[in-house]
Amino acid sequence: MLQRLGSFIVRRRRLVLVASGGVLALMAVLAPMAFGVLQSGGFTDSSSGSSRAATLIDRDFGGETNLDLLVTPRAGQTLNSAPVTALARRVTGQLAARGDVESVGSYWNGHAAALRGKDGRSALITMYVKGDDKASTNTAKAITAEFASTSGVAGISVGGTLAVNADITHGVGKSLGRAEAIAVPVTLLLLVLAFGSVLAAALPLVIGLFAVAGTFAELAVLGRFTDVSIYAIDMTTALGLGLGVDYSLLMINRFREELRRAAGGPQDTVRAVVIATMRTAGRTIIFSSATVAAALAALLVFPVYFLRSFAYAGIGVVVIALLASLVLLPALLATFGTRLARTRRLRLRRSPGPAPARAEESMFWRRVATTVMRRPVVIGGAVIAVLLVLGVPFLHVSFGTPGDQVLPASASSRQVGQVLRADYSATLSEPIDVVLDGNVSQAATAAYAERLQDLPNVASVQDVATGHGVTYLRVTGPSDADSAAAQQLVRGIRAVPAPEHAAALVGGSSAALVDSLAAISDGLPWALLSIALTTFVLLFLFTGSVVLPVKALALNALSLTAVFGALVWIFQDGHLAGLLGFTPTPTDVSMIVLIFCIAFGLSMDYEVFLLARIKEAHDAGADTVEAVATGLARTGRIVTTAAALLAITFFAFGTAQISFIQLFGIGTGIAIVLDATIIRGVLVPAFMRLAGHLNWWSPPALRRLHQRIGLAETTQPAGHPTAVMTPAR
Repeated sequence: MLQRLGSFIVRRRRLVLVASGGVLALMAVLAPMAFGVLQSGGFTDSSSGSSRAATLIDRDFGGETNLDLLVTPRAGQTLNSAPVTALARRVTGQLAARGDVESVGSYWNGHAAALRGKDGRSALITMYVKGDDKASTNTAKAITAEFASTSGVAGISVGGTLAVNADITHGVGKSLGRAEAIAVPVTLLLLVLAFGSVLAAALPLVIGLFAVAGTFAELAVLGRFTDVSIYAIDMTTALGLGLGVDYSLLMINRFREELRRAAGGPQDTVRAVVIATMRTAGRTIIFSSATVAAALAALLVFPVYFLRSFAYAGIGVVVIALLASLVLLPALLATFGTRLARTRRLRLRRSPGPAPARAEESMFWRRVATTVMRRPVVIGGAVIAVLLVLGVPFLHVSFGTPGDQVLPASASSRQVGQVLRADYSATLSEPIDVVLDGNVSQAATAAYAERLQDLPNVASVQDVATGHGVTYLRVTGPSDADSAAAQQLVRGIRAVPAPEHAAALVGGSSAALVDSLAAISDGLPWALLSIALTTFVLLFLFTGSVVLPVKALALNALSLTAVFGALVWIFQDGHLAGLLGFTPTPTDVSMIVLIFCIAFGLSMDYEVFLLARIKEAHDAGADTVEAVATGLARTGRIVTTAAALLAITFFAFGTAQISFIQLFGIGTGIAIVLDATIIRGVLVPAFMRLAGHLNWWSPPALRRLHQRIGLAETTQPAGHPTAVMTPAR
């Protein structure tokens, strides 16, 4: 198939380039529309008890407060002075007149004690903003722009859930622009150094930008039919550029290698070399992209659309990068031909016969491989011990959901959140909502409230309202919604039998965290099983071995354990908080799952790169030790260069002002670097040396199956008339 595709592309390269230009133009039109349809939420399961409680509160009780205006009188004024009162009442009236705002409450309408700070220096105007995540966040931005101010009378600051979401969304946009400004020029510079040619260095960026633009266009369309999180934008940019570089590096290096081996006239040789490159590197890219897409597809099992969005974006960017690498890039290779040579000294060989194999090898990585394989137990054991030690901090991980503390200290919504936690009752800042869905008598409600009052860590139980067969209670518990005590209280409330056959639904931040953890823990076994099975099957089809897929799974698990331990040490324990400028918080469980799937997929990307060359050498007659050394020597430079460039793109997100974006970028970057160096360079050679001939073992039935359906390229030199892809033998 790749033989025929490559032949068509080199014969119709101008047509392919024109068609690709048309597709890119269409993508450029659709891509900017993505930012108008993506949502800012998606962290909770819409079918969970906390989400259902929020729905009933919105429907029957005007909604739970999601936006707060903090009014702070200036010097010479007090909360009850005439100018401050007039200002607050004017603002309250204007908010109440808006059609997208309900349940406006104010300290200045009735002097409610709960809406006044304990120190008497501030008071609140609260409200519920209607609409979905996108619409309500836009409304919050509009209210902030209209009312947030500092005057001689009082200062008004905006906080609450929607203000936090708006600030996070704004921060994500700034982070994306900053990361691109860092990653793109640095990547281009390093590509020029790696290829020794500006032209060759530009091709990976072309493929990467093609993948990014195409995925933005996909999200613009998909976002009109289902909820898609705006946070998927960050991964699209990093992964699109990264895979464009990965696949282009593999293709261009193989193209140059085949060019050095080639003989014959220049035009015929270039065409034959492109076809040979498609037949070898193209096959590797297909398997590589399949493993990455399979790992990201596991995110679809989770009910929170925040995680599903990364599957939509990730699968899209992988597929588009694959198509661009197998269609657009070969056409560019056929067009530019020998101008993609590393140096001017590279010329087409006029004499028949292959070039020396060592010309394409890195002697450094060959020495690394042979050194490790001389002492696999000592070196491999020491590395495993270090990775296990790095993973120790993960044993005390605590999970949470993103709140205002993920924002920089300068963010207005975070400052309001700090004031609410310090000077106001937890009834306002972190309430636990209990909704009784069903007709319940007043006496039964009172008895139920008394049972809740007796639970540990309950400060008060307030009967808020009753209507339409629904009763709304508010429980005041621990001030830290992410704490173990708050989560235990939610579970305790749910364990109390509801009165008179009503259904008791528990909502609020603590309940949302409990439900998110439950949703992820329920989906995690299926996600892990999906990843393990698809990885095993793909690597079996690629190698014909059942040992090598198991090895890959085990080493990936070990690598990710070390990465997660490092992330807990950095972001939860706060050891680099001063350097990176974040506040230590509980670890976002969604980000851990996301990093796992992305890092696992990318590690399989490099695994396929390495195994392709090891298997090629082994099939050519080399023993296991020589095959591993040759494979690492021929891919070590490519893998480390690709990993370094991809890691730069992710590490650039470490400059973000949103701490969970920093965690995502730095965590993925660490995983990439660790996998491309320690895992591929040390543990893979150590394992394969110890396994010996067992590396290629599979049961007879599976071996026969692989002989029928597994694919392997032949090894004829470029230009050979019978160089085709054939079933493995």
